[in-house]
Amino acid sequence: MSDGNFDFALAIGGEAGQGIATPGDTLARIVVRRGLHLSTYNAYQSIIRGGHIFLTVRIAEREVRSHGDKLDMLLALNQDTMNRHLRLLGSGAAALYNSDAISPGDHADGVQLCPLPVNDLTGSQRAGLNQNTVALGAMMHLLGLDFELLETSINQQFARKGEDVVNENVRVALAGYTHAQENFTPFPMPMPEGGEPLGVWSGNEALAMGGAAAGVKFYAAYPMSPSTGVLHWMAQNARNLGIMVRQVEDEIGVANMVVGAAHTGARAMCATSGGGFALMTEAIGAAAMMEIPCVFINVQRAGPSTGVPTKTEQGDLWQALGASQGDFERFIVSPKNALDAYNTVPELFNLADKLQCPGIILSDLLISEGRYSVQPSDIDFYPVIDRGELITEGTSNGDAYLRYKDTPSGVSPRAVPGTEGHVHTVATDEHDEDSMLLSDEFTNPHRRRASVEKRARKFDGAASLIAPPEIEGPANAEVTLVGWGSTAGVIDEAIEQLAERGVTANQLAIKWLLPFHSEEVTAALTSANRFIIVENNYSGQFARYLRGETGLSAYGHIRKYDGEPFAPHHIADGVQDLLGRDGGVFVPYQEVIV
Repeated sequence: MSDGNFDFALAIGGEAGQGIATPGDTLARIVVRRGLHLSTYNAYQSIIRGGHIFLTVRIAEREVRSHGDKLDMLLALNQDTMNRHLRLLGSGAAALYNSDAISPGDHADGVQLCPLPVNDLTGSQRAGLNQNTVALGAMMHLLGLDFELLETSINQQFARKGEDVVNENVRVALAGYTHAQENFTPFPMPMPEGGEPLGVWSGNEALAMGGAAAGVKFYAAYPMSPSTGVLHWMAQNARNLGIMVRQVEDEIGVANMVVGAAHTGARAMCATSGGGFALMTEAIGAAAMMEIPCVFINVQRAGPSTGVPTKTEQGDLWQALGASQGDFERFIVSPKNALDAYNTVPELFNLADKLQCPGIILSDLLISEGRYSVQPSDIDFYPVIDRGELITEGTSNGDAYLRYKDTPSGVSPRAVPGTEGHVHTVATDEHDEDSMLLSDEFTNPHRRRASVEKRARKFDGAASLIAPPEIEGPANAEVTLVGWGSTAGVIDEAIEQLAERGVTANQLAIKWLLPFHSEEVTAALTSANRFIIVENNYSGQFARYLRGETGLSAYGHIRKYDGEPFAPHHIADGVQDLLGRDGGVFVPYQEVIV
């Protein structure tokens, strides 16, 4: 029986086109069906063939909040992977490789080398095609699992390709399993049974599903990594869910179509990355001026410009804060994980509808392209939907309809176009209460002031509509770690490592960036002994924003901007380094070169 401490990480490395995703998906399916938790991170390059891909899969009995620090098993599909990553394995780890084509180099004592003579095992010269499946069979033995689990998974995965393909893959996998039984020593702790079977999804799929649950009826996008997974899910499920999906010629068209669809009363959404978001910003400002609620997702990647399309970063905070010109009201939120991303979408739509403004979600490649286990019962498939002051039925009382009525709350009654008795103009010019445009010819400074103040008044109590952040962890800790968005999980694990090193730490994880809970954050951080800000960018974008909103400056900063996400030890090492030299900036070294 397991002691509940099973925590295992494996990596599959090779070049694009070698089918790295296939064994990863097969393992993920087996893992979640056993009720075990899962987190995957795929470091890849933006090419179809060649290059280097390194997929990390972490499996544990408890919830997995990052891809972790260690590697217990390496599957090298080419010599380059062996040369790069064999050095990462410590005593007790195992390396699998096709011995027909790959030779191991220097390695730590206690690493079990597992050569697989693929040609001999399969009776075929198609080693490049068969090595993944042979290795999967060997992995099953090393992990203490019955071959039948893999056979079932292969049957389901290849059923559409016909019986011959299924049988061939089962035969090849069994050859690897049998060879491993005869030649390799299993890990001391076999993969245990968990609780009830779990689901598995990516962050992009969670965002798309959240949109569907929120009642989205129009989705538009121009494909841009790493946001394209949202479009894929929407396109695959649109017909069944009654969602109109459009792939548009560019992000300018995307944003304007979303605003137009939202104007008709449909919930509308789009997703892109930083470069595409830059093209959307004028439309975002138009939505704010016309007071049309819609949601824009920016899945951040390494920038500026094209940057590194397949690497992660938190570099677009100030881009979102400065999106479009002028003063206008919008929500900006950065989910902490995939499940949080799912729940955030309907919540943001409700807020946008209530206050008639755009909403912006800042995800990143780490969350959006990672794959994670999820407890199905944790997914609320029927969230509350609040459309705000939306008028859908006509009236005949003869009263003039004031689309932008100057109300005490700043929120005006919003009628779906075509509703009887509610004729009005919608344009990007400033306007009066009755939607009359305050153009250059009919401008009026007093009416302009009143309109600006009316829109601003909508946000007077906006912060009260969302949950403020709270300190998580031991009270009176030596250090408080402050992060935003996707850093929440890895900071949690770093805090555990710090406790083992004798340093007490807690966390203030920021999700809602605008409106910002200035009073609550100030109270939390002024009561802390010292605080360190952790973020995935060079310039400390959140640190500057925090100082502007609260006047507080951090004791220290841990920043990473090499395209790869934090590992827990990067943060734990950084805290100890900063405590030892009374603050400053710590930039961790990336050990895994991908």
